[in-house]
Amino acid sequence: MNNKKVISFILGLMCVLLTYGIVVQVKTINSTGTTTSTNAKANELKDAVLKAKEKYDNLYRELEQAEKNLEEERANATQNNSELSELENSIKEANKALGLTEVTGKGIEIVLDDNNKIPLNSWALDPNILIVHDTDIMTVVNELKNSGAEAISINDQRIVTTSAIECDGNVIKINGVKIGAPFEIKAIGLQEVLINVNKVGGYLNYLKEDRFLEVSINKVDEIKIPKYTGVMKFEYAESK
Repeated sequence: MNNKKVISFILGLMCVLLTYGIVVQVKTINSTGTTTSTNAKANELKDAVLKAKEKYDNLYRELEQAEKNLEEERANATQNNSELSELENSIKEANKALGLTEVTGKGIEIVLDDNNKIPLNSWALDPNILIVHDTDIMTVVNELKNSGAEAISINDQRIVTTSAIECDGNVIKINGVKIGAPFEIKAIGLQEVLINVNKVGGYLNYLKEDRFLEVSINKVDEIKIPKYTGVMKFEYAESK
């Protein structure tokens, strides 16, 4: 009788252990399946992003080629017509003013960067003063405009009348594009006037001396500023 009880106990224990093993195996399979499914979705999303970028790049190349062809056609059409030639020059000047063409010239280059030397958790300082903010960039851009800058770009994003500079978490969005520090600001104009934005008591001096940010400014004899590649939308302004 005792042997039967022992055998029954052993069989019962084996059943429990077997059941537990099956449950663990099922959970493991489900977990693996979830991970595999997540990875598959991530790969699908990555492929979709790459395809969208490739499509955008192809369309942009086609647009650039179409613009070149149009410019050639306009040049041929206005070659022997002084009135049309004058109109063509007006269109070019307007596009230049709007930022719709790439421009080159003398100017200055300003680089703004977060402070990477003083720890952000320093008890003696507000960590926000050690970081470049959207308002800092807007102030510098406005000072450059007031100094006569004819063209401005930030990390190769052309600044035009409709450009938005706004904070987006730990990065800054310019023309809807997310950009992180360092911020490379290029400006074309009279160098002797533009360089004065670095004057004592000016905003750049304040960023460097009071906010401890990394600031550099240099004259550059040949600056290339790309054209604006976004879409200008006017919601309230109308032509008459």
